[in-house]
Formats: sequence, C-alpha cells, structure tokens
Amino acid sequence: MTLPDHLAVLVVIVPLIAAPLCVLVDRARPTWLIALGAAWLSFAGAVALLIQVRASGPVSYQLGGWAPPWGIEYRVDLLGAYVLLIVCAMAALALTFAHLSVAREIRDDRVARFYAAFLLVFAGLAGITVTGDAFNLFVFLEISSLSSYALISMGRDRRALNAAFQYLVMGTIGATFILIGIGFLYMMTGTLNMLDLAARLPEVSDTRTVRAGFAFLSVGIGLKLALFPLHLWLPNAYAYAPSVVSAFLSATATKVAVYALLRFLLEVFGAEFSLRSMPFDTILLVLGLIGTLSASLVAVYQTNIKRMLAYSSVAQIGYMMLGIGLASTLGVTAAMLHLFNHALMKGALFLALGAVAYRLGSVTIRDFAGLGRRMPWTMAAIVIGGLSLVGVPPTVGFLSKWYLVSATLEQGLWPIALLILLGSILALAYIWKLIEAAYFDASPSEAVKHEAPLSMLVPVWLLVAANLYFGIDTDLSAGVARQAATLLMEGGR
Repeated sequence: MTLPDHLAVLVVIVPLIAAPLCVLVDRARPTWLIALGAAWLSFAGAVALLIQVRASGPVSYQLGGWAPPWGIEYRVDLLGAYVLLIVCAMAALALTFAHLSVAREIRDDRVARFYAAFLLVFAGLAGITVTGDAFNLFVFLEISSLSSYALISMGRDRRALNAAFQYLVMGTIGATFILIGIGFLYMMTGTLNMLDLAARLPEVSDTRTVRAGFAFLSVGIGLKLALFPLHLWLPNAYAYAPSVVSAFLSATATKVAVYALLRFLLEVFGAEFSLRSMPFDTILLVLGLIGTLSASLVAVYQTNIKRMLAYSSVAQIGYMMLGIGLASTLGVTAAMLHLFNHALMKGALFLALGAVAYRLGSVTIRDFAGLGRRMPWTMAAIVIGGLSLVGVPPTVGFLSKWYLVSATLEQGLWPIALLILLGSILALAYIWKLIEAAYFDASPSEAVKHEAPLSMLVPVWLLVAANLYFGIDTDLSAGVARQAATLLMEGGR
C-alpha cells in the first residue's frame, strides 16, 4: 500500500502522536512547532482525501486486517471528507495564530500541556469524521471532550474553572446518553459498524428498544451540539476559554456534533424513520426556531463580546437544525452548507477577538471604543465576519440564508422564512453595537495604538478571504453539500 492509501488513518494518527511529543519536549516554541506541523500535515491529508472521495467515491480503511463489520473500519465518504476538511483547516489556522496568543494567556509551565490537549481535541474531532464504527465515534467524542474541558480550564479568568466544570457535567450526561443509545442498537442488531447497522435496523425499527436508542442518541448528541434548550454549557465555555480555544471549538466542536447527528439520523436510522416515522422533524423545527430567536435576542444585551458570539453560535446551530427539520434534500443541503460557512465566520471572528485580547487584555464593548482607528485591519476583519453572520452578500452567510429560505419556501412555510429573516435582523443589532463602538465612539486618552502582529493577522484574513471567496465560488461548499445531502436523503452510501 502507498502513502495515499493510509490517509484516512494518518489524519488522526499524526496529531495523536504529536500530543505526547509536546509533553516530552516541554518547551514553548518547539511544542508550538510540533503542533503546527502536525495540523498542517493533517490538513494536506484532508484535502487529498476530499479530492479522492469526489473523484472515486468513499474510502474504506480496515484496521488490523479484519474485514468489516467484524473489524473496525475507517470510512470516509463525501460528508465525512467535507467536515474533516473544516476541522483540519481550522486546526491549522488556529495553531498558526496561537504562538503569541498562548504565550500571553497561558502560564509558561502549562504551554506544552496546552498544545498536547489541543492536539488531542483535534485528533478526537478528526476521528469522529473518519470512523465507520458507532462505538469508536463515542470514543473519539470523549477524547475530544475530555481534552476540551482541560483547555477551557486553562483560561486566565477564574470563571474558566466553573465553565469547564459545567461543560464537564453536561458533556458527561450527553456522553452517557450516547453510550446507552449505541448499546440499545447493539442489543438489537449485534453490530457496531454504521453501514451494517443501517442494513439491519429496518427489520427491528418498530421495537421499543430501537426507539429508545434513537431518543437517547438524539438527546445525547443534542447536548454535545448545544441544541436549545441543552445549550447552557456553551456561553461560559466560549467566553472564558483561552482565545485560540474559543476560536477552534466554536468553528469545529459543535459542527462535528451536527455531523454525528446527520450520520445517525440519515444514514444509520434512515431519513424515513428519523424524520417521518418519528416526529423528530417537527421537534427540530420548533427547537431550531426558538433557539435562533431567543439566543439572538440574548446576544443583543451582552457586553462581553466573546459571550455575545457564543450566544450567536447557539442561534446559528438553530439554523442548522431548521434545515434538517425541513426533512428535504434542499433543507439538509442548507444545514450542511451552513455548517461549513459558520465555521468560516466564527473562526474569523473569534481569532480577530483573540488579536484584540492580545493588545487590550479584554474584549468588552467598552474596549471597542475607537478600535476602528487603533486596529484598522483587525476591526475590518470583525466587520466582514459580522456582515457574513448577518447574511449580507457576497459573504458565505448570505449563501446559507438563501438556501435555508429557499428550502422553507419550497414547502410553502413562508412564516418560517420570515422568522429566519428576523433572526438576521437581530444579528445585525448585536453586530452593529461593535461597529458603532469601534468607529463612532471616541478612543480613551490612554488607548494603545498598535495593530495586531502579522502572525495573527494572516490567519484571520485568510478566513475573512474565505468568507468572501466561498460566497462567490460555491463549487466546494454548496456543491459538496448538495451531493452529500442527495446521497443521504435518497439512501445512497
């Protein structure tokens, strides 16, 4: 076998091996270089995998020489390659940004452990996207979650410990529900391979055990993806985590949980069972709408900008749930597209906030007074990222809203389309607060007049450029989303 044949496992193994290396080296700059190299190598592998999957179909990798369903299989299809690309790209850009930010926010004796934990989160999230085994999905989910708790607790604000503990409690409940759900499915089918589960479940889908398994999995994954009203852990976790951690988790963690939900709903259980036999489509529609509007409203009144964007993330997750709840190919396409686009928006915004925190030490509305003149490049990135969040053309946010509104109008649900537009108006309200403070409020007399370092601005502006580029060229984002949604909704593999 040649190197390309092993890409499905290498994208996970590289950061997994690099993590203990960071602890062994235990010096700030070398550990950063190890983490950075691992992330960019995995990103190159993810790009190659997506090209391969688009050209020749799903990639199957058998571990230990045992053929599935008896052995563990890594299986990368179009949806998996799509989400893996997001995870690897965001890890590479976040770690490029991280060197100065981590040196400022993390104690010297913890830097090596910080990068080790970061790589474990990355490896866990990448593993979720490539595994074809339900139990291994749970294992990778726990690897990423446990490491996330450690990363969040390293925030310099003492409230980071409370946020990490709250996340730990909620995450443990979610993980327990997921494990129980997988156990019920195994009890009824005798298999953990997802494709094998999908083949065997229709015969026993009318049993109470399978329905209970579906309920446990739905609630457990709902906790992990911060579905309203299971989102209470997210605002504090994002607000008090180190800047680079907020950026990486906001762009990847909930997106991978949405991927897991799509995988179980549409592939393992099948769209007919999940969105038609069970009333889950209606549940997702209602909770998605309430989450979008209520979280957007709460975001308007926040003074801590990281907390504001955290509530915004809950609202954006609501849009994804709306798309899935529409139970149509166009609706699922809109959800997958927004999954991709939201990673670009929030990655750019949180990294830019990290640059502000590096210069000013905090990120409140008061700190933004006159920021447009003092940090023009950083603030311009925040403005473009904010406009993308609102859905202004030609940004990726406009594309997401266009697909979502089209999916609702396709079914004649014009009141929902109006509520989606209301959500955009609320997003404009809280983004305008930042713009008003930055460009129209006077700078304090003692204000620092330094732009962020170039090593921070480059990854921020790469994401800003992606927000504009993928709003115009939609072959990768919308094209792959449409293809993957068609395969899942029509029962293709």
